[in-house]
Order: sequence, then structure tokens, then C-alpha cells
Amino acid sequence: MLMAAILISSGIVSAQKVKVTKGDLKFLKGQTQLNVEYVYDGMTVGRKQTEADYIKEKTEDADKKEKGKGQVWLDGWKGAREKRYQPHFEELMNKQLEKAGITTKSGNSGAKYTVILTTTKTEPGYNIGISKMPAYCDFRVEVVETANKSGIIYSANAFNAPGSQFGGYDFDVGSRVAESYEKMGKTLGGLIAKAVK
Repeated sequence: MLMAAILISSGIVSAQKVKVTKGDLKFLKGQTQLNVEYVYDGMTVGRKQTEADYIKEKTEDADKKEKGKGQVWLDGWKGAREKRYQPHFEELMNKQLEKAGITTKSGNSGAKYTVILTTTKTEPGYNIGISKMPAYCDFRVEVVETANKSGIIYSANAFNAPGSQFGGYDFDVGSRVAESYEKMGKTLGGLIAKAVK
């Protein structure tokens, strides 16, 4: 949960980079709530592997070890989104947005604006004790009017949101990837808070 991050004008946050492709976030000044939606369609995993291919490989490997383990793995892979990744993103984003008096929550259809967080790549990383590689995620961020999802007001691409727990106890892929969502939430919340000052 530690993040050595200093926001600077170029949009670089530690190892994470944010490249704005449209607009700025100043239009959110005066808002008190934001909706957030999550998209995983088209996401690649690891070295440009489609998520479908990754799932097929992992479930088959798990079933070879023990019948039925493939489904257990798949439930964990998909279930971590709502149980871990999304809550971690919102928690860290809201901590930053407290300064601006804004609250973010998924399913908040009453908010004027919606943040659409699309995960474009997930590198699960690994930790086998004697060797490890941190996870990281790439994201696309778009802000739209909740009533008009086709009109993108702000968009940015965020690269290399790192996922690795302090102390190295991130043996579970879900805990590593959740850290990437925390980093993204903290980054985006900080950018919004700075823009609406």
C-alpha cells in the first residue's frame, strides 16, 4: 500500500506514466460525486496473450493437477475484480479525493460524470520466494457524462501501474494485481484533486 509517488506536470508517477489524450480534468470542479465503471474487454495478459488464451492455459494446467481446480482458478481470476481490484481502486481514489470533497463509487448513477476505467493489459507477475516479478497493469481512463456515455470529455492512457507488496508477501496473484489498482486509484484521485483546486 506504499507508493513512492510525486505528481509532476508531465504526468509521471513513480514508474507509472499517464499520457493525456484528450481534455483536462478542470471541468470536475464543483462536483461532489463521481460514478465509476470498469471494463476488461480486449485486455491482454502477460506478453500480448489474449485473456481467453490465458484463461484456457491456466484452467487446463490446473485441471491436469487436480480435476475441478481449473474452475476454482477461473472463479478466483474473475471474482477478484469485484472483490479486490475495484474496491482497492475506489478506496485509494477516494482518499485522494477527500481533499476536493468528491466521492467516487461504482453504480452511482446519480452522479453527473462517470469515470470509465478500462484495463488494457495485466501482467500478473510471480513470487516463488527465491525469485519474483511484480505485477503491473495498463489502463485507459475516460470521463463521460453519465447520461451520454458516447461523449468522451477526458481520456488518458496509464502505463505500468506497479503491483508488489512491501515485504514481499505477495505470493497470490490477486494481491499483486490489487496493488496495481490501488496505484491507479491513488494516481487518478491525485490528478483530479489537483485539477479542481
